[in-house]
Amino acid sequence: MSFDSQHMQQVATQLLAGMLANPHLYASVSEEGGYGQQEQELIMTAIQMAESLIKKTQLTRSEQS
Repeated sequence: MSFDSQHMQQVATQLLAGMLANPHLYASVSEEGGYGQQEQELIMTAIQMAESLIKKTQLTRSEQS
């Protein structure tokens, strides 16, 4: 696994943890026990957010160099 992939997974995990802890975004576990549609949508959103943040960070770093 590359460094970028590991970094993206770490950021996505942290974002997902924050999203899951926010009762306004995620009021309760679905009937599927944490593996339902609602959970999958939150996971995909966290991954997309992580990818976007990493790309923006890399762009900012390259502009500063």
